[in-house]
Formats: sequence, structure tokens, C-alpha cells
Amino acid sequence: MPLVVVPTPVGNMEDITLRALRALRGADLIACEDTRRTMKILSRYGIRTPLVSYHSFNEKERTRTLTERLSRGETVALVSDAGTPGISDPGYELIRSSLEAGFEIDVLPGATAFVPALLLSGFPPQPFLFEGFLPRRKGDRRRRLQELKSFSGSIVFYLSPHGPVKILEDIHQVLGERPAVILREISKLHQERIPGSLASLQALLGEASLKGEMVLVTGPRPRRTEPENGDWQGVALGLCEQGLPDKEVVKRLSEEYGIAKNRVKQFLHSKRREKEGL
Repeated sequence: MPLVVVPTPVGNMEDITLRALRALRGADLIACEDTRRTMKILSRYGIRTPLVSYHSFNEKERTRTLTERLSRGETVALVSDAGTPGISDPGYELIRSSLEAGFEIDVLPGATAFVPALLLSGFPPQPFLFEGFLPRRKGDRRRRLQELKSFSGSIVFYLSPHGPVKILEDIHQVLGERPAVILREISKLHQERIPGSLASLQALLGEASLKGEMVLVTGPRPRRTEPENGDWQGVALGLCEQGLPDKEVVKRLSEEYGIAKNRVKQFLHSKRREKEGL
């Protein structure tokens, strides 16, 4: 019998599917992130399947016991507190181990927070990048943001309720100013959309007591237009005079003004030859 990955509502209890309810009702065991949260769903729909906790603190140990039960022919349903397990929530270890052991796995389609957030942001949905939660440690977080800096499309982040101001501050400092939207209480009665920029949203979070997890969507990196009268060459020479290496000058002109890298390289090379009298 299979491992069944079951999405649960991200806010509105009515978003659960008939197929998900059938899977929860028919399983021998439900592995869930928080038994109290999952019990609310089961109680609402009269489901009495036994529960066992499966969270980030016991994921490896529980994976072993659950794969043993799967090997005995039992059906295990895997759920998280909200949305689909295994992406931003525990579940990946059990899914990977089950695949390696050759067990049948059924992943049901269902609720996610990032899809409605992306569409409600109003930013272009293609290309987009789903990042989810950033690393907790500041150094790791900033290194990851440096890797995302060159991505030109929309980016979806999950903001933890613990220290969202510091997280947003790092996003702003590393990615630079970008349009952004915060989404709260997705699919609930008091769903809220807060548009602005990374700077304005950082200030807002510092002043307002917004509680709970939030979704932050940043818009595409704004591209500066080529300087008036085409004087990007002047900008390039100015950067060189500041002591920046050619590699950095080429990168900046390409990213900020959309000038082809080879074009900048050729210009800098020709200016260097002129200076050397060649």
C-alpha cells in the first residue's frame, strides 16, 4: 500500500478536496506536523484515523518507523500544518526514503500559499522563483540572497513570524530596492494585500505588529535605462576612475543598463590601448 502525500488548507478549511478527505479516512495512519492542528480537520469531517507526529525535530527517527510500517503493507498519509508537505514543511526525508525503498507514492494536488500570493502580487508570473523560507542564520541567509541577486523575475519568500523585520532588512540590503507585496491570511476572511517597496515594507513591519506567517513577493529587478544621449561610456570610465576592476564595470553596465558585456569589454579594451598609445 502507498504513502499518500495529502495537501491541507492554507487558511480556509473548505479548500480541502474530496480526494484528500478520502485519503485521510482510508489510511492506516496519518503522519502530521502538529497533531493538534490536524485533529481540527479530522474532527470537522468525522475522520478517526490514528495520528503520529512527524516534524523537523523527529523527522529522521520517524522516517525509519514509518517506512517499516509501509513495508508491512500499511497505508500512511503524510500531512503538514498547511499546504503540501515536503517543500517548506517536513516530509522530504520520508518521500525520498520511500522512493529508494520502492514503495508506491501518491502525491495529491491541492492547496499552496505561493500560487495565490504570486497571482495577487500583480507581478509577472513568468519567470518566477519560489524560495520559501530563507536560512535562519544571518550569514547563511545573506549568502543565499547573493545567489538570488542575479535572478531577474519575481521571487516568492515565506516570512517566519520570528524576526521578519531582520529577514526583510537582509533581502532589501542584498537584492536592492524592488517593488514588493506582502500577503497575509491567504484564503481567510481577513486576507490582506500590502503593496509597496522593500524599503517601505521593511519600515511598515518595524512599526506595525503584524502576526503570523506572511508571504513576500518581490517584483522583477528594475532595469535602469541607458543614460541619456547614450553616454554609458562615460559611466564606464567613471567607474574605472573609481578603481573598479574591468570585470566589475562590465557586470554593472550589463545589469543596470542592459549593455551587452562584449560591447563594454571592447570599449574598455580600446580605451586602454589609446591610453597606452597603441
